[in-house]
Amino acid sequence: MKKTYIFLFFISAVFACKKKNNTQALPKNQNFEIAESFYFKNNDSAFYYFNKVTTSAQDSLQVAMAYNYMAVIQSDAGDYFGGQESLTLSLSFLNEKKQTDLACLASNYNELGLNSTYFKKYTDAINYYNLALKFCRNEAYRLRFLNNKALAYQKSGVYSNAIDIYNEVLRKIRDRKEYARTLSNEAKTRWLQNPNYNPIASFLKALYIREKINDQWGQNSSYAHLADYYIKKQPDSAFIYAQKMYLIATKLNSPDDRLEALQKLIKLSPAATTKLYFEEYQKIDDSLQTARSAAKNQFALIRYDTEKSKADNLVLQKDNEGKRYQIIILTIGILLIIIAGTLWYKKRKQRLELEAQNTIRENKLKTSQKVHDVVANGLYRIMSKLDNQETLKYNPIVNEIEELYEQSRDLSYEKPQSKNQDFHDHISELLKSFASENTRVILVGNSAALWEKVSEQAKDEIAHILQELMVNMGKHSQASDVVIKFEQVRQKINIYYTDNGIGITGKPQPKNGLTNTGSRIDAIGGTITFDTKVEKGLKIQISFPVS
Repeated sequence: MKKTYIFLFFISAVFACKKKNNTQALPKNQNFEIAESFYFKNNDSAFYYFNKVTTSAQDSLQVAMAYNYMAVIQSDAGDYFGGQESLTLSLSFLNEKKQTDLACLASNYNELGLNSTYFKKYTDAINYYNLALKFCRNEAYRLRFLNNKALAYQKSGVYSNAIDIYNEVLRKIRDRKEYARTLSNEAKTRWLQNPNYNPIASFLKALYIREKINDQWGQNSSYAHLADYYIKKQPDSAFIYAQKMYLIATKLNSPDDRLEALQKLIKLSPAATTKLYFEEYQKIDDSLQTARSAAKNQFALIRYDTEKSKADNLVLQKDNEGKRYQIIILTIGILLIIIAGTLWYKKRKQRLELEAQNTIRENKLKTSQKVHDVVANGLYRIMSKLDNQETLKYNPIVNEIEELYEQSRDLSYEKPQSKNQDFHDHISELLKSFASENTRVILVGNSAALWEKVSEQAKDEIAHILQELMVNMGKHSQASDVVIKFEQVRQKINIYYTDNGIGITGKPQPKNGLTNTGSRIDAIGGTITFDTKVEKGLKIQISFPVS
């Protein structure tokens, strides 16, 4: 589930940094106490005062703790890169040989593991969790770190290692919340390892415990697990659990979990309500991206203001030391301006180059469309006329015109693609290019990780197939909403195309542009299925092996 749930217990490990050794109390720092008072109430203010601690505290452990807090605040707001930077700074103030520093070291490495799991860098995550376990001296925290490590193994597909760790934790854990979490994760891992395994008993037992102790984050996780299990076996039950997940995620104000629940509801809902879920998904996704961008800027601004305030105080303190110090400060200011100006110029140059590339790409696309609309269609009309004239029907020139038609048609589909562009970005750009004022195109699950093990041939064929679907959509469907969902199930990638247009009446004809994609999908050992029996619109499923 969302990282926030995992991070809740991590906070207690941060507090342990202060309480690990009661015989050596840290010197009081007013900014630190103020920051703690704001924690969970106003995290922007908490971040501001923790940042002041890093420039004012004399004790290295207290500075490390402040950076630790800042990292958690940043990660929870979606600024994972900023969180990693703060954790790296925190580690630089800690000493592995000091007993008082060990709890903070364990907390830092655990948080780095969580961040790496978020970025799907599971090998890095496991290494960080091993370091967290190395420095952990508290059995309760150690079991939680093991739970995180098992989750990284599960997500990387090493199910046997994950199950072994979960079983070790289940034998030792006493905390009911963590027991329910481990039980549910262990059952899900067994199911992922063996699709014939039935995890329902463990899922329901974990849910019962979570309801008893009012663990709403845990209930959210249980509903997700139950919906995932029933999605193919009992879609009605899966729909009910997806609805429950959406309601509790809304109550918890967790946009990531709301988006996950909406993805399930879009897949499971009747056609009449699908559009409403599409709109809600788009609204939440846009709002989440805006909020996270604002958070990143806010944290950067707070750090800048603190540094600026510190510089201003230094100027006032050193004002009487002579012009030599004034010249130094002036020189630093000029250097900062030069650096800022250089960075601004580089960013502006990059933006202008990107705009130029986009313009070229758009012009090439328009040209390719004209080739298709004017040349290819014109040749096709000539071919049709010649076919209707018996005297010319078998003339060799007809075959030559047909060959020119095929060449011009293939040429029209060769859209420009940046050599250095990641394939998921290329697919996103390709599909989004068909959006208009009247047609929305929504993508779900198109990530870089999804395409990592897909062959170049499969990528090329899939790009052409999706392009053909979108061309036909634009020409014939009259759809206002188009959703393309990508997912990987074990060693297969599934692509679900759905629109709310006029659909296809009856069975698709062999000459239909959509069915012509059959040869491409056959070339990569895949299948394409058209569902023309839906009440409205069209549903298409494409499946092909990863490698």
